Amino acid sequence: MTRNITWVTSALVFTSLITPTHAQVGKNKDGIVYVDSATKEELVKVPGVTPALADAIMDGRPFADMLAVDKVVAAHMAAPEERKSLYAKLFLPINLNTATREEIMLVPGVGEKMAHEFEEYRPYDGLARFRREIGKYVNETEVARFEQYVFVPIDLNKASDADLHTIPGLGKRMVREFKEYRPYKNIEKFRHEIGKYVDAKQVARLERYITIKQ
Repeated sequence: MTRNITWVTSALVFTSLITPTHAQVGKNKDGIVYVDSATKEELVKVPGVTPALADAIMDGRPFADMLAVDKVVAAHMAAPEERKSLYAKLFLPINLNTATREEIMLVPGVGEKMAHEFEEYRPYDGLARFRREIGKYVNETEVARFEQYVFVPIDLNKASDADLHTIPGLGKRMVREFKEYRPYKNIEKFRHEIGKYVDAKQVARLERYITIKQ
């Protein structure tokens, strides 16, 4: 009996570390489902996502980038126009500083000209620069829409709570653990310390959203 209680308690702690307090684990405020943190229930509610595709997405995590996601989706949804429509509501945010042209073109509504503008202003030191530079070409509403599909890695040693909460699927308790081990001297320390709380797949998923500056 004691062993069962211990197992349940550990499971609850693990869940609370990686799950936000709001009900929608893998969604942003505009309802875009993020493939790296969504539950299967959230995935299958997206129009066009079958249970088989949801399982394939779950099995493929963590994804290195949106191109890896597209490869999995293409095995279940061959038509490019169908995938393009799907990505308006199902996406893995792209790293503005490292995404290839091919990956940038997967952002809904981005054509060759806008993809060039995304690349033109690298390196981005934060989303404020993205808003300012891309705002030269499209209105504020369109900039805000693009912003839902992109990210700039945050400096783990200086990030505020608000910055950390921009990482998809990060709960309040994990924000506290991220800050607990500051300063991080390298990514190996991050992997070691955060690996005490979540498994290797979760560490790899979280790692793509952070950087460590000396």
